[in-house]
Order: sequence, then structure tokens, then C-alpha cells
Amino acid sequence: MTLRDMLVAIGVLALVVVVIGGVTRGCTFSPGGPTVDQGALPVVDAPAELRDLARTVPFALRVPGVPPGWRSNSVGQDRVDPADEAAGRSVRVGYLTSEGRYLRLVQSDATEEALLAAETGAAAVPARGTTDVGGLTFVVYGAPDDEPIWIGELDGVRVLITGSGTEQDFQALAGALLTGERLPVGG
Repeated sequence: MTLRDMLVAIGVLALVVVVIGGVTRGCTFSPGGPTVDQGALPVVDAPAELRDLARTVPFALRVPGVPPGWRSNSVGQDRVDPADEAAGRSVRVGYLTSEGRYLRLVQSDATEEALLAAETGAAAVPARGTTDVGGLTFVVYGAPDDEPIWIGELDGVRVLITGSGTEQDFQALAGALLTGERLPVGG
């Protein structure tokens, strides 16, 4: 090799080091698993958003009084099946527990089958059984290694809870839904 070849190789190596250093500057080693900076996540005023959405959906919504430390990071509404206007509408709220686990609450006028298909992408999901929270019975769906999906009916409105939360988190959200404020249809 000539001196020129060695200088070019060192220049290319230096460029690679600078690029890798720039890309990994925001990375850290976390042997206990991924960490989430709770302060960097969005926060949504779910009760206010649900009150606004109550005027636009044809069913009564509930505003769950979630446990202290929980916060909402998303609220929205859409059709259960965008291709079928008769399939029903749904209102979704995402919650982060105080431990950083995620739960999603869906309230809908759709059938249980349509809501389950919309949540799973129409994939067949086995029912695991039922669970009862405060007198409200939920059918629990999902394979043992998957996130569970709880579906029940409260005052004629289908409710679905899913996410990475624990059994206690699911029960807390279901209980908060039962005791939460019931918003009338249209307002």
C-alpha cells in the first residue's frame, strides 16, 4: 500500500466513526429492558375530549375516573369498519398507567364480533373465558401470550379494553368505567 492508500482508508474509517457516533449519540444501554421517558409522551385531557365527542356519536359515552398517576395520551373516534357505514362507530382512549403500561379503552355501538375483528385486523382470536368486574361481565379473548382483549356491554354500549397492562390494570380501568360519569347521547 502507498501512503496515499493509507490516508484514504483512514479518512473513510474516520467518516464511519463520525456517522456511527452521531447516530448512536441518543442511545443508552439498558439491561433491564426499554425505558420510556414519561415526560416526553403526549398528554390529552380525556374527560374534555370525551365530552366533545359525546355530541357526535350516536351512543352514550362514559368518562372513567382512572386511578391517580394514570394519564391519557390519545383520544379519537372512527368507524369500526371504514368500508361499512352500518358497522358502527367507536371512541378510543389510550391510557398510560403510573407504571408506564398502556391500556386502550374502546366504546362502540358495534357488535362484539365487528369490534373484535376491527381490533385484531379480522384475525380469528380464541375466547379464553369470562371475567366479572363489579357486576359487568367481560368475554376475554386472545392467546395466552398475546395482549388480552376484554369485551363487555354497559348500558347498551359495547366496551373493549386491551393493552399491555396487568390483570389489576384491566380491572382498575373496568371499575373506573363502571363508576365514571355517563354522558348523554348528543351531549
